[in-house]
Amino acid sequence: MANILKEKSFDLALNIIQLSKDLQSKSEFVLSKQVLRSGTAVGALVRESQNAESAKDFIHKLSIAQKECDETLYWLELLFRSNYIEKEIFSKLYTDCSEVLKILKSIIITSKQKLNS
Repeated sequence: MANILKEKSFDLALNIIQLSKDLQSKSEFVLSKQVLRSGTAVGALVRESQNAESAKDFIHKLSIAQKECDETLYWLELLFRSNYIEKEIFSKLYTDCSEVLKILKSIIITSKQKLNS
């Protein structure tokens, strides 16, 4: 499951980078940097979690990734509703990000259950 998360979070980061480039070409820099920061942090935190020092550290890193992922959804919604991105782009990125978020939540719940048993 971690490999699926690693791949999907990396793909999400690549798509967010492209979105950021597109936004910057339209002279939108502030929101572009916000979505770029949160959208690429998810994959970086997933990678960090693979080298966690303990089960608690693993859960902690994935919990931060979960927060970054949710923040990315916020920025995507804001960009869409403020007409910076088209519905097609928004729908694709929002779906991909939501999927990563669901995987993160599932892994965190399972890891907490294992830790507490």
